[in-house]
Amino acid sequence: MHRRNGKIRAREVRVLDENKEQLGVMSLEQALKLAREKQLDLVEVAAAATPPVCRLVNYGKFLYEESKRNQGTKASKAADKVKEIQLSATIDPHDFATKLSHAVQFLSDDMKVRVKLRFKGRQKAHKEFGFQIVNRFVTEAAPYGRTDSPPKLLGDRDLNVLITPLPKDKRAKNAREEVQPAA
Repeated sequence: MHRRNGKIRAREVRVLDENKEQLGVMSLEQALKLAREKQLDLVEVAAAATPPVCRLVNYGKFLYEESKRNQGTKASKAADKVKEIQLSATIDPHDFATKLSHAVQFLSDDMKVRVKLRFKGRQKAHKEFGFQIVNRFVTEAAPYGRTDSPPKLLGDRDLNVLITPLPKDKRAKNAREEVQPAA
């Protein structure tokens, strides 16, 4: 939270007006007087600077603009989202294609995809089949994303790999988006 008006502790402050133009360094009393004359608030925007930087603003409008700025950064963090797709060592080709299309959709939406294959019972004796399935999945998803490391075995049951989306200009076009008519 920002300090404003009487809560500011510094004796001298660098003042910016409502258009972010510098008015110079002045005493806190002068800055508060200027703010009252313009019917605005004096808000400390850079407390760590010497002297602290304060702006003459309408505080409610300042908070609104700041929240809008923060919402914009939250939207761009979709790449931080991770979707998980679970495969089986004995997966049917159609199921494989469905899971792959879901992964491609997630990667096209800038989400990371964790591919997880769990070995059950006798499958633990033949882990090479699981590695083949996961490697095939990774190669077929390669036009949309890349792995940071090869598939890893966690314990004796789980085979995991994380696929990170490629930058938009380097990734293939999503086939599902091309088929849909623009209405």
